[in-house]
Amino acid sequence: MYYGGLMGYYFDPTWILVIIGAVLSMAASAKVNSTFNKYSKVRSMTGMTGEDAAKRLLNSQGIYDVTVRPVKGQLTDHYDPRTKTVNLSESVFHSTSVAAIGVAAHECGHAMQDNVGYVPLKLRGAIVPVANIGSQAAFPLIIIGVLIGGMGSPLVNIGLILFSLAVIFQLITFPVELNASRRAITLLDQVGILGGQEVNQTRKVLGAAALTYVAALAASVLQLLRLVILFGGRRDND
Repeated sequence: MYYGGLMGYYFDPTWILVIIGAVLSMAASAKVNSTFNKYSKVRSMTGMTGEDAAKRLLNSQGIYDVTVRPVKGQLTDHYDPRTKTVNLSESVFHSTSVAAIGVAAHECGHAMQDNVGYVPLKLRGAIVPVANIGSQAAFPLIIIGVLIGGMGSPLVNIGLILFSLAVIFQLITFPVELNASRRAITLLDQVGILGGQEVNQTRKVLGAAALTYVAALAASVLQLLRLVILFGGRRDND
């Protein structure tokens, strides 16, 4: 395999790390889509829509300054702490399914975190700009560093550090998402929006969604490991 025009032709075994990460991500995505599709066909006994459930959950916690609104796309649901909005994809916003209510409740879980000042959520929000820059700038910096200064270039090390910040973001994201799901499942039962078997079905939907965060974290760690193997321990005099 030809790598970057710098090291000649050779088989790069570190690509297996990238492949493993990609397989994990695809498997997690397939699992969440299949689980969501399965339970999107199960209508909740209360007949509430995702919008109705979200508003009721928020009100049950005394949260009245958060707006629930629809957004375009499939599974584009998210909570935006800057605008205090729970944004639900149209297939969730208007749906009365167990899956839709579970997704809506999960996003409300983030609003609840924000309302009580949940520290990991604040930390994730603070690191977002740096993590975005890190994920976008890491590879160009590493390549430029190797081209102009060799493996020992400070730019290479800066690139590795920046990519590490993106990994840290994924590491923080995982417990934040798990906590939001736990809040959602507990309250759906307590408030009476779902009951009995419906709660277990929702738990499966949110559990499948959690796998995507596990896969994203694993893929990021494997990519960082690959970069460290390729560049971190190399010097021009090796």
